Amino acid sequence: MTKIDRQPQAKSIALSLSSQSSHGLASHLIVLVPDDEDYTAATRRIWELANAHYASVQFLGLCKDVEDEPSLHRRLVTMSALVKDGKVSAEAKVEIGTNWVDFVKRNYQTGDMIVCFAEQRAGLFHRPLSQILESNLSAPVYILSGLYPQSASRSNWLSQIIVWTGSFAILAGCFWLQIKISQLPKDSAQTLLLIISVGVEFWLIWIWNSLFS
Repeated sequence: MTKIDRQPQAKSIALSLSSQSSHGLASHLIVLVPDDEDYTAATRRIWELANAHYASVQFLGLCKDVEDEPSLHRRLVTMSALVKDGKVSAEAKVEIGTNWVDFVKRNYQTGDMIVCFAEQRAGLFHRPLSQILESNLSAPVYILSGLYPQSASRSNWLSQIIVWTGSFAILAGCFWLQIKISQLPKDSAQTLLLIISVGVEFWLIWIWNSLFS
């Protein structure tokens, strides 16, 4: 991984290149913007990156709650306006949901480059979004860091506690249910119930995880 820090200062924005396109330039920069923080301060660096790659910019915003959609859309429109100039064009698109991989797949084209923020995390184990994208998409990913407010770390910490508490509760409940099933007469019905309970257990964990991803 190549790391570029153009402005070495206390609150600098570090730019990391996770993978490289074959020709070194991108057709579009697909910038992933979450709904929980304001990343308007990053527009200068995004503009520099777009200029360096002679690329247009597409801001993608994903929010969990439909009530947050208008504010996120306004934020992305503002970022688009700040990035636009005679050389760089920009547009914004917002969807309701939690699955960044599917959202990116619907908008990604060969030659595009994905830009996300180092603090963005997703999934049950709150892995960095950049790692999830790299493992699911064959596309270059740039990581912008050093922009997330300090309060966000406390918010992420609280979210992780909620996720793990809920997951353990689901596991404990399903384990108790499976013990009860194992006490039934040992026949094909018992085996079927155990299989169903395991399937329900995984489904509940997946649903719970998707609420916080």
